[in-house]
Amino acid sequence: MGKREQAQARDPNATDDHLIWRANPGSQTRFLRCPVFEVLLEGTRGGGKSDVLLMDFAHFVNRGYGRDWRGILFRQSYPALEEVIERCFKWFPAAFPGAQYNASKHVWRFPQGEALYLRYAEKERDYYKYHGHEYPWIGWEELTNWANDDLYMSMFSVCRSSNPHVPRHYRATCNPYGVGHNWVKSRFIDPAPRGKIIQDEQGRERVAIHSSLQECPQLAVNDPNYVRSLRALSGPKLQAWLFGNWDIVAGGMFDDVWDPKVHILEPFPIPASWYVDRSFDWGSARPYSVGWWAESDGTDIVLADGSTLPTRRGDLFRIAELYGWTGKPNEGTRELAATVARRIRETEQQMKLVVRPGPADSAIFSRDNGKCIADDMAAQSVRWRKVSKESGSRRNGWELMRSRLKNAMTGEGPGLYVLANCRQFIRTVPSLPRDERDMDDVDTEAEDHVGDESRYRVLMPKVVSSLDQF
Repeated sequence: MGKREQAQARDPNATDDHLIWRANPGSQTRFLRCPVFEVLLEGTRGGGKSDVLLMDFAHFVNRGYGRDWRGILFRQSYPALEEVIERCFKWFPAAFPGAQYNASKHVWRFPQGEALYLRYAEKERDYYKYHGHEYPWIGWEELTNWANDDLYMSMFSVCRSSNPHVPRHYRATCNPYGVGHNWVKSRFIDPAPRGKIIQDEQGRERVAIHSSLQECPQLAVNDPNYVRSLRALSGPKLQAWLFGNWDIVAGGMFDDVWDPKVHILEPFPIPASWYVDRSFDWGSARPYSVGWWAESDGTDIVLADGSTLPTRRGDLFRIAELYGWTGKPNEGTRELAATVARRIRETEQQMKLVVRPGPADSAIFSRDNGKCIADDMAAQSVRWRKVSKESGSRRNGWELMRSRLKNAMTGEGPGLYVLANCRQFIRTVPSLPRDERDMDDVDTEAEDHVGDESRYRVLMPKVVSSLDQF
């Protein structure tokens, strides 16, 4: 390879009129130069994130690492991977004469032995296809397309090399929005401002770099219709894709009926005449969720600022919650049912309210060798009412939640409100995505546990009986 091609591969910012590709000033340059092991390039659409992800790998081709420089780039599906393949064909043959693509194995091989594998993977179980492999460079395209971080975190173990001189890069790109919006935001956006290095308990570093459409002025010239199509969007997609805003309701099921200014209230004393119960969604490897609810009998309430909020008979208020997670999105604590029941009982003792048994996932009533989770919890004086899972109940439940949230905005019927201390509801429910295969249902790969037990509650009619006293 000649000096010009080597310069192109080694420094995409080289000032050479014959360069195949050049990084734009700003996020692309910072991304290529970033020394941190784990880097997310996030932001608006049209910021050139896909190209710079490929160039981050190409930056180390022809550096003398040969076969030791191996990379693997993931998309979630093969149709999505085809787009990456096309981008590779646009740049690699021109920048690296002699580079060849093996279409049957989906791998690019370069003249000095370097290799970039293009793969699609969806679930954590896909990790075992690569267990024991060595990939000093791993890239993820559109990271928010993965519902959770299971596969992403598992692949850390293969980002390695037996050659101590080879760099290690763990790289990803994405926009806000999508089924994985919450976990990506929790990992990269919430802990620190963009550009500030985050350090985990093991001392491993990560950082988010923000990319903007404004950094690619050539796009407005070359494809003005693309920019116009972004500006024609509305709601969360406009905020996410045109402005790169992570503080959005990013899912779909409740986009048009959720307004935090309406639905979130500061805690207030619960009138003694209100009906209070709880709902429950069981989880072990995944989080369990308990929600406490107060149903109004029409009594007005006095808010923390001294103002009075009129209530409608049947208005539902989520007043407290208990969420069994490790602090990592969608990862459960694996607590025993008896332990969870004791935590519920302790919470209710602190609330000093009469709490009646409410609806729970019917799975806790399933018996294995004569025992069930509901029995274990009942032994701790925590009882539940069984939720019916008849055909259509999921869709009906989500629609009832939508109706109640909308009613809170319009006053046309009983509404649903959430107290500000219910952080897990606020974190997970407003951004629940619709299932692309069934738009009337929620994507079950999302962190939907609070949503499920809330759905149980709006589906369950209030029934007061002698059992409610236990």
